[in-house]
Amino acid sequence: MKKLLLSFLGAALFFSGSAFAQDNGNTTKAKEDYKWQMRLRGVGVIPHNRADIGIIGGQIDVNNNFIPELDFTYFFTKNIAAELILGTSRHTVGTLASDITAVGGGSSANLDLGSVYLLPPTLMFQYHYNVTDNFKPYAGVGVNYTIFYNEKSGIAKDISYDNKFGWGYQFGFDIDITDKFFINVDFKKLFLETDVTVDASNLAGGATLDIPAKVKIDPMLIGFGVGMRF
Repeated sequence: MKKLLLSFLGAALFFSGSAFAQDNGNTTKAKEDYKWQMRLRGVGVIPHNRADIGIIGGQIDVNNNFIPELDFTYFFTKNIAAELILGTSRHTVGTLASDITAVGGGSSANLDLGSVYLLPPTLMFQYHYNVTDNFKPYAGVGVNYTIFYNEKSGIAKDISYDNKFGWGYQFGFDIDITDKFFINVDFKKLFLETDVTVDASNLAGGATLDIPAKVKIDPMLIGFGVGMRF
């Protein structure tokens, strides 16, 4: 998966670089003539965790992270656009205040459930508004499909996450540096949830012990980056 993402990023940079080279000789092209934008952001990922954990109870704990994010935007009109957002993040996972007295543990134990990568490609439909010629705020709403991969199970024998559809919203703004290049500030809220199954048979002396949980991650993403039109 990592190699696939790196290959995609390399291809995106190659083609956007080719577009830049072709457009560079056209000094008369106006801003509104560019139909595509590409942004590269640094993004803080701050999950808002909630869970319904079967058998052992307690609450879920998913850590914050900071990641690179790549997006492509296509303008159907001057104001209406669609944006595809690509990024992946790794999170450590655990439970807080779980009751594991049935397997010889405490009644308020914190459990290490390893880590997992999230890949939630998101398609946003946006409205852009030109406040001034150089300052362009926007808002959007859209859908995502979250893929969970490279799971590590921590103290459990195994752990699995179900891939799920979700939705989200965003708002932000672009500030032009030139007709082609700009800086960007962006805020997104994604609503992500998954069904988790923890195989804890290793803690139960080999007896079957599957612990189900419905987990809502619902991260807030705060990003800052640069972009170009092509």
